[in-house]
Amino acid sequence: MATKERAGLGATIRAWRERLSPPAEGPPSGRPRRATGLRREELAERAGLSVDYIVRLEQGRATAPSAQVVASLARALRLTDAERDHLYRMAGLVPPNGEPIPDHLPPGVHRVLSRLGDVAVAVFAADWQLIWWNPGWAALLGDPSVKAPELRNFARERFPVGSDDVRIAAWPVSVRNSADSDLAVVSDLRRATGRFPHDARLAELIRELTEGSPAFARLWASGGVGAHREDRKTVEHPTAGPVEVDCDVLTDGDSDLKIVILSALPGSDDEARLRRAMTT
Repeated sequence: MATKERAGLGATIRAWRERLSPPAEGPPSGRPRRATGLRREELAERAGLSVDYIVRLEQGRATAPSAQVVASLARALRLTDAERDHLYRMAGLVPPNGEPIPDHLPPGVHRVLSRLGDVAVAVFAADWQLIWWNPGWAALLGDPSVKAPELRNFARERFPVGSDDVRIAAWPVSVRNSADSDLAVVSDLRRATGRFPHDARLAELIRELTEGSPAFARLWASGGVGAHREDRKTVEHPTAGPVEVDCDVLTDGDSDLKIVILSALPGSDDEARLRRAMTT
């Protein structure tokens, strides 16, 4: 059997069905039980679905169950939260999430990032709120701790509202293609609204930017959905001079944290200037 078939929606549902303990009262009509776990009839009864639909799901003939059906299956199969979310994603749906956007850095992520060498690293929440940075980031861009937390949001910096002076960096930073960068930020925020549909802080951010920034409103209306992955920036460092760095964005899957890493091409003049900026 092909890998896709073994790992597909139907095969996964069947595997979860077969791991469950059968009913204590035994099979209907006293027939001997040959199947392990629950029968399809028993799962259908638990989930309030037809046996035919369970068969079509497991055989791959039904591939797009509704959110209501997925929720019923998750309860009937007694899935963990992680398994439930996986089932939603396999069905092409967004898992339900009533939690707010996380603002904390998992210990393992913090441990790895703290051990990185000559790179500038910062971590942003799903709404582009800056929540952590390493000494290299502070040396290259200026220490963010001197600014109020509400002034540390990258989306607010890219799309200022009125007289707001929100700046993550203490000195000028330019991007190679600002139009693509702006679209990436907006698309990423739209993706976050699907991941955290009930987060009040994210909803307020979208409202303020939509109402106060024509540029944001125009891009938001385009309906793009995506994630900010990479860019190239030039930092006008006050002592090291202009430093061109690659900007790579990694995403933590569980909490949608954005890990932003700024690094220079090895052996280049920019790498030398980056090292100088980090030691001044």
